[in-house]
Amino acid sequence: MPILYVVATPIGNLEDISLRALRVLREVKLIAAEDTRKTRRLLTAYEIKTHMTSYFEHNKLTKLDYIIDQLKEGDVALVSEAGMPGISDPGYELIAAASKQNIQIVPIPGASAITTALAVSGLPTDRFTFIGFLPNKAVARRRALEAVKDETGTIIALEAPHRLTATLEDILKILGDRRIAVCRELTKFHEEIYRGTVAEAIKHFSAPRGEFTLVIEGKGTKEKPQLTDEVERQLHQMYLAGASAKEAVSAVAGETGLKKKELYQTWLRLDKVWERNRQNTRRIR
Repeated sequence: MPILYVVATPIGNLEDISLRALRVLREVKLIAAEDTRKTRRLLTAYEIKTHMTSYFEHNKLTKLDYIIDQLKEGDVALVSEAGMPGISDPGYELIAAASKQNIQIVPIPGASAITTALAVSGLPTDRFTFIGFLPNKAVARRRALEAVKDETGTIIALEAPHRLTATLEDILKILGDRRIAVCRELTKFHEEIYRGTVAEAIKHFSAPRGEFTLVIEGKGTKEKPQLTDEVERQLHQMYLAGASAKEAVSAVAGETGLKKKELYQTWLRLDKVWERNRQNTRRIR
C-alpha cells in the first residue's frame, strides 16, 4: 500500500537532515515541496534526483487531487520549506485528505525551529504554547497576544524581520516586560540567540534581518519580590566594597528580580545613613 511520508527537512544547516529522510527522499515516486528551489538545493547536495511538484499555500487545495492520485501509484514525500510540514507550513490539508482515503501516513522527524529555540532559550520547557506566526495587522496581533496573556507556560511564536519591532512593542504593551529569547537564523551562519527582557530586545534589534523564533516567558505565578532587610544588607556590602550605585543596583536587581528604580531609590535613602555613620566613626577615632 502506498505511503505518504511527512518528512522534516533542515531549518538551515543542510547537515541536519537525517539518514532516514535521505533514504525516503531517494526512494519515493514524488516529492511534494513547498519551495521547489530550496528543496532542489537540498536534493542536489545529496545527489537525489527524485521528481518534484510544488505544493504551497496558494495551490495546496488545487493540488490535492493530483497528489492523492499519485499516491495510488506509489509513495510520496511531503516536505516544507524548512522543518516539519504542517507546523505553520502547508501540509495539514494533504495529510487530512490522505487520512480520509485510508492512505498510510508515516512521519520522518527532524529539525524544528520550535523545539530548537525552546531548548536554548533558558526559559521553562516543561509546558509551552506554540502560536505560530502572529497576524500581520496590529489589531489582530494584539488580540492574539491578549488570548495568551494569562498562559503560565512558555509561549513560542514565529516572526518575519520586517514585523519584528512592531511585534516586540505589542508584546511589551500586552504581556509586559517579560523575559524573552529572540532566536535569529537558527542553525545558519548568522545564528544569534538573544536573551533578555522584551524592552531590551527592542533596543538590540534596531535593524532586524533573517528569520526569527520568539520564546516568551509565561505569566509568572511567583509572588512579587520584596525589598527586605537582607536586600538592604546586600546593597550596604556593595557600598562598603566601593561599588557605584549603578553597579550595585544592576547586580542586586538581576539576583532578586526587584525593579532597578526601587533599588536606586533605596540606595539614595540608605546612602545618607551610611555616610552619616561613616562620619560618626571618623569622629570617634
